[in-house]
Amino acid sequence: MDGSIITNFLLGGSAVFAAGAAAFLGIGIYNNFFERFVSEVSEESAGGVRGIGSVAIRKLGAMNRKFMWPGYEAKMRKNLIKAGDPQGYKPEDIMALQEVGFVIGLLMGLILSNGLGLNLAWALLGAAFGMFYPQIWVNDQVKKRHLLISRALPYNLDLLTLSVEAGLDFTGALAKVVEKGKAGPLKDELALVLKQLKMGKTREEALKAMIVRVDLPPLTTFVTALIQADKMGTSLGKVLRIQSTQMRIDRTQRAEKLAGEAPVKMLFPLIACIFPTVFMVLFGPIVFQFMFGNVGG
Repeated sequence: MDGSIITNFLLGGSAVFAAGAAAFLGIGIYNNFFERFVSEVSEESAGGVRGIGSVAIRKLGAMNRKFMWPGYEAKMRKNLIKAGDPQGYKPEDIMALQEVGFVIGLLMGLILSNGLGLNLAWALLGAAFGMFYPQIWVNDQVKKRHLLISRALPYNLDLLTLSVEAGLDFTGALAKVVEKGKAGPLKDELALVLKQLKMGKTREEALKAMIVRVDLPPLTTFVTALIQADKMGTSLGKVLRIQSTQMRIDRTQRAEKLAGEAPVKMLFPLIACIFPTVFMVLFGPIVFQFMFGNVGG
C-alpha cells in the first residue's frame, strides 16, 4: 500500500515538474522568438498573412546569409538595384524565396504526378520552376523598370533642355525636372542624382553612379554625352538639344520597327487560331453534307 502511494506521488510530482518545464519552455520561446516575430509582423505595412510571409522570408534570408557565395550575391544585388529594390528585398531574401519556391514546386509536382499518374520527373520539373521563379521575377521587374525609364526619358530630357536654355545651371535645371517631371523610376533616379550633387559629389560622379544603377543603353548614351560635354567645356544647352532631337528620332525609328514586326508576330495566331475556325465555318457544312447527306435516303 505504501509502495503504491509513493509511486503515485512520484508520478504526480513528475507530471507537475514536466508541466512546469513545458510552461517555462513555452514562455522562453514566446519571449525570445514569438513575441519579437509578432512585433515585426505588426511593423510590416502589409500586415496580415502578407506581413507574416514577409517577416518569415527575411528570417530565412538572415539564416542564408552565411551560406551565400559571393558570385550569387554580387549578381543578385546588381539585378535588385536595377529593379529599383522591389519590396526592399536583399540577395539573401531572394535565396530564401528560391528555397520556398523549390519546396512548393516539389509538393505541387508530387501531387499532380500522383493524381494524374505522371512520371516523377514532372515533380522535379515543378521544383526547378519553383526554384528559378524568383530570379525570373527579378529579371521581369528590371525589364518593367527599364521600359518605364525609356518612355519617360524623352519628356524629361526636353524639360531639362528647356530649363538649361532658359538660363538655369545644370543643378537648377535638374531640380526643375524633379519638381515638374512625371512620377516614375526616372524621376526617382534624377532626384537621387540631385541629392548627391547637393551633398558634394561632382556631376561626373553622380551621373556615373546613375549609369551603374540603371544600366540602360539610351540613358547611358545620354549621360555619357553630358559627361563629355562637361569635360570639354561644350555648351550644355547645345548638347542637350542634340541629344533630345536624336532621342526623338530613335523613338520614331523604334516605333516604325515595331510596326513593321507586327504583321510577322500576328502570322502565327492567324494560322493557329483564326484560319482553322474560318475553314470550319466555311467548309464544315460542305463536308457534313458530303459525308452524311445520303444517310436519310
